Amino acid sequence: MPPVTAKSERIELRATPSMKRLLQRAAETSNKNVTDFLLEAGLTAAEETLAGRRLFQLDDREWNAFQEVLDRPVRPKPRLARLLAGKSVLE
Repeated sequence: MPPVTAKSERIELRATPSMKRLLQRAAETSNKNVTDFLLEAGLTAAEETLAGRRLFQLDDREWNAFQEVLDRPVRPKPRLARLLAGKSVLE
């Protein structure tokens, strides 16, 4: 079991009275307080959103096309080489 870390950061939000009542009812139904309910739901949504940016699924046809692109020989890209040889805007 991972060590327990104290919650020290605050997240503030505004809601309409009807939104607040809905969240309170949902939290109560889940045997949680509103804070725990919102944190759990928010973290789940955040993980799903970020997973969509790290993980993608392809059917067999798409996978084969993807593999073909990866297996292509490298072609010189002079414009990219010039861009990378120059000074970065961050420097």
